[in-house]
Amino acid sequence: MEDAGSLLLLPPPARRVLIILALLLLTAGSLARRASSDAVRYDYRAYTECKPHPEPALYNGGILGWASKTTEFRIDDEGNYSPAFVLYNLSAATAYSFSCWVKLEGPASAHVKARILTLENAASQCIGTALVRNDCWSFLKGGFTLNAASQTSVLYFQTVSPDASTISIKSASLQPFSPDQWNQHREDRIQLNRKRFVNIHVSDGNGSRVVGAKVAVHQITRDFPFGSAISRTILGNKAYQDWFTARFNAAVFENELKWYATEPSPGKEDYAAADELLRFVQSNDVMARGHNIFWEDPKYTPRWVKNLTGSQLRAAVAGRIESLLSRYKGDFVHWDVSNEMLHFDFYENRLGGNATAEFFATAKRADPLATLFLNDFNVVEVCDDVSSSADSYVSRLRRLADAGVTFEGIGLEGHFGRPNIPYVRAVLDKLGTLRLPVWLTEIDISSSFDQKTKAAYLEEVLREGFAHPAVDGIMLWTAMDANASCYQMCLTDGNFSNLPAGEVVDRLLGEWQTREVLGATNDRGSFNFSAFLGEYKLSVTYQNLSAEGTFSLARSDDTKHINVRLRVSA
Repeated sequence: MEDAGSLLLLPPPARRVLIILALLLLTAGSLARRASSDAVRYDYRAYTECKPHPEPALYNGGILGWASKTTEFRIDDEGNYSPAFVLYNLSAATAYSFSCWVKLEGPASAHVKARILTLENAASQCIGTALVRNDCWSFLKGGFTLNAASQTSVLYFQTVSPDASTISIKSASLQPFSPDQWNQHREDRIQLNRKRFVNIHVSDGNGSRVVGAKVAVHQITRDFPFGSAISRTILGNKAYQDWFTARFNAAVFENELKWYATEPSPGKEDYAAADELLRFVQSNDVMARGHNIFWEDPKYTPRWVKNLTGSQLRAAVAGRIESLLSRYKGDFVHWDVSNEMLHFDFYENRLGGNATAEFFATAKRADPLATLFLNDFNVVEVCDDVSSSADSYVSRLRRLADAGVTFEGIGLEGHFGRPNIPYVRAVLDKLGTLRLPVWLTEIDISSSFDQKTKAAYLEEVLREGFAHPAVDGIMLWTAMDANASCYQMCLTDGNFSNLPAGEVVDRLLGEWQTREVLGATNDRGSFNFSAFLGEYKLSVTYQNLSAEGTFSLARSDDTKHINVRLRVSA
């Protein structure tokens, strides 16, 4: 798995011929054996640091241990390199997890993509990306599912740098997981990270264990933040408010805090809508994210701000932070300080490379209790956008850290087309190594799909996000406007009857909470159960004895032990 080769670009007519010739040579014998994935557990390990030596292959290489390798694979796409792996009998029902260590010859660094090409239709998709250097080994992790089964496929590598001469691959691995296995990994992680075992021990006034006491446990609040965007259209709309508060414990304002909304012209601030939305969420015990302080995309920068330069622009941005965060100090748990800065650079282009670091420092002084985030798109949604690869995100965080920023949160928007779930998990694995809060901040599915397809894709994304240990919260981008439409995806119609996506959300919310647990103490005077994290009400009765109280389940590997002493009922 250490083969390396050089780039050779070919004109399009020669493409398929050379691919087929190479494959015919490689398939002169019998087809390679398929590796079993029985009892294999998903490996969440990932690395963001470049190492002098690669780590061993995950899963001992998986099915790549039986794959044919070639150093003669060529394709006409820009920047294709050997080696390549020829794979047989890939299934459409299987999730494939891919990883390898990569080193570059040529430029100091460049993005390298791993791609899978199915020979039947010559369709190629990106399955993983890494920012690779020439002086150490970088870890690439990704994955894929196929739309249709493929008898013969090629896994190959591509660099976006025209100056690169060769890439080297070591410790490559491709591990298949059946749908049942993939889902079981999710359930195992939910039990480990979103639930906790509880042992309730009941005794009487003398301290003797009570056998057969009736125990009732009811969940009061959920620990995991799961919410949606809202807009001013919810104000005064009781049906909308009731529907929202019955489901969500977190909110984000779609547009009402953005600079173009709060200060459409210089010095003329308008926080009326944001103030009303804040009163609504606070009166219903709903936490709120602050979105956003600055948006780097000039398309969404206030028109009057775009005309400022130098000291005038610097004064305006300082005033923006002071006005916004002094008004709402302590009200929002998060602030997206710089929105979409991996793709755009309006402020840094005009104020210098330290502008973002200054924004974070000023915001932290203004509201020290809020967690400060970057927030961007295409990090988990697609593999081909190297501007927002996991490594690009990490590189940007490290540059901010070098400038003195104590970084606190990673925002991943999540505006999906057809989601590549194994790739989503791989990206979360990588970002999770930073030990920072990771939030899926704007989840929706493209309006190009029909309602049932959107719902199916949404369910996969939500299940993956909720189960992943790195994810600390999920927000849907499903605010409804006055015309009962949404940015890309609505959960209900205008009468707040569920659409298929809304049915998915309700079903998952039902799965992800412990509404009620009923039982009786055993011969040890104990009652044991597993419950989702959150706040609970407890009631225990035995004959004329009873006790009531509340308890909290926070994340921990330890069993929660609760001792209950029964008293004579009044």
